[in-house]
Amino acid sequence: MLNMTWEFKLEPTAEQVSDIEHILDVCRNVWNFALRERKDWLNSRKSPVNACSIRQEFILPADAPFPNYHVQAKRLTAAKTEFSQLKTVNAQVLQQVLRKLETSWESWRLKRSGLPRFKKPNRMRSLVFPQMLKNCVSDEGIKLPQLGWVRVRWSRKIPDLFQVKQARIVRKASGYFVMLSLQADVDIPAVAPHGHPVGIDVGLEYFLSTSDGEQVKRPRFFNNLHRKLKLLQRRLKKKQKGSANWLKLQKKIARVHQRIADTRKDWHFKLAHHLCDGAGMIFVEDLDFRIMAKGMLGKHTLDAGLGQFVNQILPWVCWKRDVYYGKVDARGTSQECPDCGAGGS
Repeated sequence: MLNMTWEFKLEPTAEQVSDIEHILDVCRNVWNFALRERKDWLNSRKSPVNACSIRQEFILPADAPFPNYHVQAKRLTAAKTEFSQLKTVNAQVLQQVLRKLETSWESWRLKRSGLPRFKKPNRMRSLVFPQMLKNCVSDEGIKLPQLGWVRVRWSRKIPDLFQVKQARIVRKASGYFVMLSLQADVDIPAVAPHGHPVGIDVGLEYFLSTSDGEQVKRPRFFNNLHRKLKLLQRRLKKKQKGSANWLKLQKKIARVHQRIADTRKDWHFKLAHHLCDGAGMIFVEDLDFRIMAKGMLGKHTLDAGLGQFVNQILPWVCWKRDVYYGKVDARGTSQECPDCGAGGS
């Protein structure tokens, strides 16, 4: 089974934009209420048996079940009789909000990430339609539940082999995008080692150095627009928080950040295709870039996007170009300087 996700730009009408914003607002309220339930249950179990908590909290019965996904999904169905606003949103969309919260909560419980946070207005940026109708894609747009036909800027044609399984609408600074999950009933074997091997060493002075002697300078994506960001943020400081001018500047700053991210991603893809042109196998060091991002050079590490390139873009391009991709233990590698050839210990 082959699964892929493609992203396209939406061109919704003013009415559809209003509907999307309404759905996002209801999803945000469901997220906050469900997260509050989980935190209240957790706080009610922290206090000792023979003492009361100093902080104010709800006292829940001792036999009250933990509000996991299944418990909260039942409560959500019952809440629709009391809160009519929940009926205005597709039921599966609200269920996906609870599923996302369940995943985030489990990730925190296993100490893989931080505790989920409450979402302020405009912080809920995406919604998911987990089931799509057949023949929901046409030349002009896509048919989405509750929204109807929405115009799409098709940047590439979806092959007839694929079926659209689900759609995620994402609000970005430059507009609304749809991420389509495509599925094809085919089995593609993993790429076997073959051809010319190329080893890659990533860094900050040079973005990468290959075993063939090629070196690529690290572009400064953030520095190129740093002055513009600095000026906008200075102006933002003088505006009243929450005012119309404050919101306008926030949108301008978000568009600059998106431009930086899009430029970085485009450069990463072009570099990955360039590496695959002359290689049959590509090997990279197995590094934890999260540790590098916490050091004194964290700003430059995040600007280079080493983790995005090594862990996401390069493996995908290698698979698509039939190039073997592998990670090796970083210990004992990079023994020679790519500039002068001096050996290391």
